[in-house]
Amino acid sequence: MKMNLFSFMSALLLGTAFTVIADDRKDLDKEVAAAIELFKTTDPDMKKLFETASGYAVYPRVAKGGFGIGAARGTGQLIEKGKTTGEAKLTQISIGLQLGGQVYGEVIFFENDTTLSNFKEGKLEFSAQVSAIAASAGASSNAKFEHGVAVFTLAGRGLMYEASVGGQKFKFEKYD
Repeated sequence: MKMNLFSFMSALLLGTAFTVIADDRKDLDKEVAAAIELFKTTDPDMKKLFETASGYAVYPRVAKGGFGIGAARGTGQLIEKGKTTGEAKLTQISIGLQLGGQVYGEVIFFENDTTLSNFKEGKLEFSAQVSAIAASAGASSNAKFEHGVAVFTLAGRGLMYEASVGGQKFKFEKYD
């Protein structure tokens, strides 16, 4: 039984490290559009953030797993003024009490051009000081930007027990 659990967790962590990435940009475009609609449906007030933010990064699927040490990885897109400008990758490492795996969606709204520029230049990292808000009806109506960003997540599949500290790093590649 212990070996099966160990094998399962090893496979989960390896799977997290090599998240399924959309075969091509068209697939990612569709996934991002669907994720945006899902966020707006879940919280209709979020539409205002999509319209007024300097830009936003949408990660339709972030896969996360952990067994003491955790990792998460996701691929999404950056949208500025209604136009998709590039691909964005999210990587997270965490340490602490954690066990399991899950998949979730994430959207990061940028309050101003400076924060957006820092994201594109790879100078933006999230630490324990930036907290994500679980998307639900009305959650965005009172949301405030922290350090120039507002972060929302939408639960997908899986189960994760966690009391850990970690941070997210981002890599942006501009489309031609």
